Formats: sequence, C-alpha cells, structure tokens
Amino acid sequence: MSHRRLGEVRRITNASSIPKPPMKRKLSDILQHQDEKVASEEELRVERKDGNHNEDDDEEEVLRFPRRRTKTATKRRRKESSSSSGKRISTKCRNQLKKKRISEDDLSTAEEDYLEEISMMNLKGRSRNRSSDGMRMRGTSENIARRKPESRTSTSSFSSSCSSVSASHSDGSITCLKRNLQPKKERPRCHQCTRNDRLVVVPCNNCKDKLYCIQCLKQWYSAIPEEEIAGLCPFCRGICNCNICLHSSGCLKNAKKDITNQKKVQYLVYMLKLLLPYVKQINQEQSQEMDAEAFIRGISSSELKIPESICSSEERIYCNHCATSIFDLHRSCPKCSYEVCLACCREIRHRKLSSREEVVFSYVDRGPEYVHGEDGDPVFSFSDASKDHMKIVTHWLPNDNGSIPCAPKELGGCGDHQLVLKHILPEDWLANLEVKATEMLKLSESKEQTSEGNVSEAGDKKIRAASSRNESDDNFLYCPSSLDLRNKEHLLHFQKHWAKGEPIIVRHALEQAAGLSWEPMVMLRALCDNIDPNISSKMSLVKAIDCLAGCEVEISTKQFFKGYTEGRRYNNFWPEMLKLKDWPPSDKFEDLLPRHCDEFISALPFQEYTDPRAGLMNLAVKLPPNILKPDLGPKTYIAYGVAEELGRGDSVTKLHCDMSDAVNILTHTAEVELSNEQRAAVQRLKKKHREQDKREQLQRRQAYNHLTEQADNHLLHGERNFDKISMGKHMTEMDRAVEESMGDNLTGYMFPGFPSEGTTEEKGSALWDIFRREDVPKLEDYLKKHSTEFRHTYCFPVEQVIHPIHDQSFYLTVEHKRKLKEEYGVEPWTFEQRLGEAVFIPAGCPHQVRNLKSCTKVAVDFVSPENVHECFRLTEEFRRLPKNHRAREDKLEIKKMLVHAVNQTIKDLEEVICTKS
Repeated sequence: MSHRRLGEVRRITNASSIPKPPMKRKLSDILQHQDEKVASEEELRVERKDGNHNEDDDEEEVLRFPRRRTKTATKRRRKESSSSSGKRISTKCRNQLKKKRISEDDLSTAEEDYLEEISMMNLKGRSRNRSSDGMRMRGTSENIARRKPESRTSTSSFSSSCSSVSASHSDGSITCLKRNLQPKKERPRCHQCTRNDRLVVVPCNNCKDKLYCIQCLKQWYSAIPEEEIAGLCPFCRGICNCNICLHSSGCLKNAKKDITNQKKVQYLVYMLKLLLPYVKQINQEQSQEMDAEAFIRGISSSELKIPESICSSEERIYCNHCATSIFDLHRSCPKCSYEVCLACCREIRHRKLSSREEVVFSYVDRGPEYVHGEDGDPVFSFSDASKDHMKIVTHWLPNDNGSIPCAPKELGGCGDHQLVLKHILPEDWLANLEVKATEMLKLSESKEQTSEGNVSEAGDKKIRAASSRNESDDNFLYCPSSLDLRNKEHLLHFQKHWAKGEPIIVRHALEQAAGLSWEPMVMLRALCDNIDPNISSKMSLVKAIDCLAGCEVEISTKQFFKGYTEGRRYNNFWPEMLKLKDWPPSDKFEDLLPRHCDEFISALPFQEYTDPRAGLMNLAVKLPPNILKPDLGPKTYIAYGVAEELGRGDSVTKLHCDMSDAVNILTHTAEVELSNEQRAAVQRLKKKHREQDKREQLQRRQAYNHLTEQADNHLLHGERNFDKISMGKHMTEMDRAVEESMGDNLTGYMFPGFPSEGTTEEKGSALWDIFRREDVPKLEDYLKKHSTEFRHTYCFPVEQVIHPIHDQSFYLTVEHKRKLKEEYGVEPWTFEQRLGEAVFIPAGCPHQVRNLKSCTKVAVDFVSPENVHECFRLTEEFRRLPKNHRAREDKLEIKKMLVHAVNQTIKDLEEVICTKS
C-alpha cells in the first residue's frame, strides 16, 4: 500500500499504482466459472490417462493452494505431455485454462476467498500431496479411487489464517501438509459508507482509527477542507452523519449541572413566587365548588366527603362539553359517565353556557384555472363575518338547590341523573400544596436573594430594529449573540424582556452545537435506514401542503427535496410552493432522529427555560414520570420559498397564536432564483389576479343589492337597515382596497427589520411578523372588517370568521400591514431570520412567517413562569370555540402542569437547602 501527500492531507490508495476497478462478479458467474474449471481439469486427466503419462513427470509439479500454476510450469507440462503421448491438449481445454488464469487474476479479494473454499471441496480428486518436511507424497490411481469423501478436510480449516491441512492415505495414515500462507491484509474501509474498494481515503491523525473516502467527503462534508479532515475527522468532531452515528444518541450536557446551588435556589424561588398566585386561584375555584356541594347535600364543608374518580395516570380526561382538560375536581354522571369541568358548572349556574355547535367552513374548489385569475362563478354568502357562533344553551339549567343534571341528549348526555362531584388528586392535596408553597417561599426569601435585581444596560445595546411605532419604547428587540450568553447576566436581560411579552432573537445559535448537517437528505437517509420497517417503508412518499390551494398533496420524497433545492413551477410558470409540517410524521422526533435531536437541544439558548428534558425554569419538564405529557416537540418544518411576495400561494405560516412559548431555530436554507422568463410570467399572472379581485368585487356588490331588495320586500326594514348600512360601509372599504391594489403604490414601502438596498448586510431567509398582545383586539377587528379581501383554501375568499386568529385563515401582506397601521395604528415587530438564528415567541403573541428561501426550521415549545397568565387566557378562548374547530383541544393542560410544577419546585428547594445545611 502506498502513501502520498496532497498538501497537508495524507491520502491512502489501495495499490501502489491505481489499478482498474475490480471486476464485479455475481455468484452465478463464480459457480459457472468453477464448473468450467473442474471440467477442464477432468478433461486434462482423461487425456493424460489415454496417453502414456509418466508419473515421474509429476516431480516437476509444485502443489499450491488454491491450485494455481505458473505460466512456465504450464508450458512445460504441455510440451512433456505432447512428447510422451504424441497428443496435444485440445484447443478448448487450453482456452479454458487461459480463461482460468485471467479470471483469477481479476477477481476481487472476496471472490478469491470464495473460490479458495470451493477448491477445497474438490480435493478428493487430487492424487498428490506434500509431506510435512517438504517431500512429495504420491499415491497410486487405485488409492485415489478408493479414497473416501470423509478423508477430506473441512473447508473451515482452510481459512486464510490456517498453516496446515490434513490428508488421508489408502493405508489409513494421516499426513499433515504444511502451508506457508500469510493472513490477507484487509483494505482500508470508509467509516461513512463502510466500503473497502475506494481508491483514495483520508485517515484521521487524531483518533488513528477512522478514515473517510474522498467520495463521501465531497458528498457529505464538502464544507470542510481535506486538510482539516485529516487533522480531525467528522467522527471526532461529533458531526459524522453515517447511518450508525445518526441513530446513536450522544451524551448531552445537562442544563442543571452548570448551575450552582446558590443560583438554583434563586431560580426556584423566582419561579415559586410567580406560580403561587395561580395555585391560590385554582384552590379557590375548587373550594367554591366544594362549598356548593356541601350546600346541595345540606352539610358543612368539614363533613363533606367527595368520591374518587377511577382513572389511570396515563389517561387524559376532558370535559365533554368544552374539551378542557380535567385534572382534579369535576362532575360526572353515574349513568352515562358524561363529565363536566368546573368552568362549565359555573356557566350553567349563571345561565351563560354556550352551545359550541359545529360549524361548516364552505370553501369551493373551482378548479386550477380559477386560482390564477380565470373566470369563475363563486357563490357568495353574505353572513356577518363578526357574528357570534356561540349560542346560549337555554335547555340545560341547574336545579333550585344548585345541583346540575346531566346534559340533554342533543348535547351528548342522558338528561336523567344528577351530576356527582368527584376528585382525581388525593384529598386535600391541593390545599396542602398551597400551604407548603407559602411557607417555603417565606423561608427561602429570608435566606436567599431572588434573581430579580439590577440589570446593567450593556446587554440592552444588543438590539435589532423591528418596528417604527410612534411614542413607543419597544421598537427594538433584544438580540444577543449565543457567544455572549456565557455571561450569566444575559439571563436577567432575557427575563426582563420576556416578562414584557417581547420576542427575542439570538444570533449564531448553531455555533454552540457540534455542527451536524441539517440537510434534508441527511435526515431522510437516517429515516429510510431506520431499523423499524414500518417507518422506513413510509418515507418514499410524503404528504405536503400546496400553499396555493391550501390542501394536502402526496409527492415522492425525492421529488419534494429536489424541488427544495431547485424549485418547482406550474405549467404557467407560477412558482409551486410546498411545505411539510411536523416532519417526520411522528410525535417521537427524539426516537427517529436521536442525533439531530441532541444537536438541536445543544444549540438552544437559555436552556434553563428551553431544554425539553431538564430545563430548570420549564414547567413542562416537571410533570411526574407516570403522567402523560403533552407533545411540545422538537418538530421540524421544511418548506419552499422565494424572495418575491406573490400574493397568492406564498410559502407562509398564516397568522396564529400558540398557547405556549416557543423557540424556532433556522437550521438550513437553499436559495431558489426565478428565471427572467418566470419573473415575467409571474407579473402577468399578478395582473390577472388583481383583475379577478375587481370582477368578484363587482359581483359581490350586485349580490348585496339583490339581498337588500329581498329584505325590503319582506318588510324587514328595522334590522335590515342596520345590515345595509354596515354592509354598504364594508363594500365601500373593499372597493377602495381593490382600487389601491390595482395601482403599484407599494413600491419602496419597507418595514424595519429589512436590510436596506445597497447595503452588504446579510439577507434573511424567513420574514417574521409578531404582534403585541395589547394590539390583539384591534387586529381582530381589522381582520373581521377586511375578511373577504383574503383568500384561503382553493384561493376562495374568506367569508366566514369564527375567530380571526385561531382560524389560521389570514396572512397579512405588505399592503394589509400598511392599511392596518393607517386605520388602527397597529404595527407588528417585523424582521428577517437568518441562518442559525433562534427566535423566541412569547405565548399570546399572534405571529406569521413567510419563507424567503427554502427553509428547514426546528422548533420546540416550553412553558415559562412569566407567561402562565397567557396560557390561562388562551385556554379559556379555546374552550369557547366550536366542537370541530382545529384549535379547540386543550393540548397543554396548563392547570395540571402548574400544580405539579409547584410541587416539584418545593421538592427541589428542600433538597438544595438540606444539601447546603
């Protein structure tokens, strides 16, 4: 094996001079070759037997293993055989022997080993052996004929490491045949692809064990120079993405281990101080219900005994009416097991219970031509967009003593029995928790100083402009670098801005990780090679969302990722935007992609809050092990994107509001440029879209006039006059909006957060708009007012609004953001997320995202003590949505999470205080 240096890289070749690639042979070809070889040897022996073959001629023959002869010996055999017998070896036999020599020289090492074992199976036809002292042992033809197959040595004894074999003779004696065979040296094997037939490999000078072939380095590690690979291979760097390494979970540094006991006490006391008021609120709600139960039974509260509800710790219990999670006290029907939460019980007693009836969202598919401005006849339904779909239930009323009957049959109950109060947690557990938390807080505050304190203004200089609101002090967002977070003071800056409900941007977050590749093809390879066949078999196809039609499509996985890097378009040259949500399609990202999960967690800033496994300030990790936990991620979002705003079919995440806090890291991007021909086609289609908007506006006005005429004919002037005024105002505003959109008056209109033209500032890959919590009421009014100017599924206008934000039907373009500021004075924080940046989104802040490039993002949810009040507010909003609404389910279970978090915080405080004592 020869070695050569290329610069500072030592490449190892598998031969002194680079040979031709070894011939690849199938097993059938090898067996056919062996049959031909045996036939040729048999023919040679027959020809020798027919002639006067002299046995002394065999003294010139040297036994080899496997049976191979030199070219000189073969020629001499042919000459002597011809002279002694007067006959020459046939041409067919000579060609077969020649073919044998050529094939054996070209066979690979594995094939030679296989031929070696096959040759040993034919040893019973051999007539000559060599003795242990090198002398030739010869037997007669009679002895050869009488030799039994059992005298043959097993093939396993003839491995490359053997030094002797045994042979039996006609007299029963056994002779040991010495062999001078050296063990075969295995060729270098690439750690990535595990192949050993690569011509050039680069060994690692650090571990002296791993090496990578040049093909794998170019394909999977092209960003790292070969010189650096030789000094420190991908395995030593912790970024190896071979199949074995991708399915092995590394050892992550626990966020708790870097915190001293003093700091830990400060964080726990700070957390307990924020959470204790909510424990008191929950305990008060339960105390009121127990007092009501005592009044119903006619006994005192001290005499009250509440039966326990039988349920497993791994079971979730939801209210049958509002779908809110039930964690302790609730009412249940003894006949039909209909269960009601305490909030619904209060609404029933106050006669304010809403029905939560199912609603039908009507979006008509009018074909692919309609979405690009062709003529269509959409059906317009002029229901008031702001209408409250929650009707008050008038036939489910409480009894005079405050007891509540089971729900009527039309609501899912039996209507026969009275609801019984039951508990899940141990009796008086919540009341005792409040007492213990109060005492622990007093004790800790007397001994330790909380984490609240004076924060220097140095950290506030790391900011980024994100809005231009008048007379506002929150136009800039806190934007530190991950390298700065080693200073513990930055956690105080984080808490300062986080408590105000402000988003936070952390630059260079990926630099804190090892550097594992986030290319989608690397993750796809890890999934396709998964040991679970049910998972790997499902990876050939993916279900993506077509952003233009807003519906789900099925596409080949390879075709999807090809479009991720190269782009896709429709036949009319309009860019086709596809996205994958929550990919891979499983709740267990950690099990399917363990190495990427470790990489993501190690890159998370402020891990005291964000670590989904051991975050000290993360309420979600404090649930007991035996309790079913909510799915908070991590999750991957992969989507196409282009820089130009299309207006229809943009790669966007529409306006929505999460119940919990979240952090989103942009891990990979691919820029797709539109050709000049495609740009021209896009501009033509945009013009058609604007013309279609104007036509439909006229059709909508005509339909409105027809409805008002019908109302006048039915003498509904009073109520209808109000509708006519409001609808007329709405139509006028829509006409003005269409007229404005027909002109190009948005040229040059930019928001803060965009790099200015002509600057060398790095451009981002995802455009974020995050709204302040205090602006939500005005934002909702704007969306209700302009709802029909937006398009949703099948590019059909939005004419029905249940909840403007939770419906996730709106994306505000630059035009709508300008109008929102003009009409309501509301402006979001707008900024571009760059590769490797982490964006923190507080709970309760509506936000939307548009991808400027093809993007791969990984996000994880967490629950911080500062934003628990928003979790409570959103839980209340979600429970009022219709039964079939997408956001109705209480997936977070914030009340259950909170009481267990307080209980665990008390235990942690007791442990630390005892340790210090």
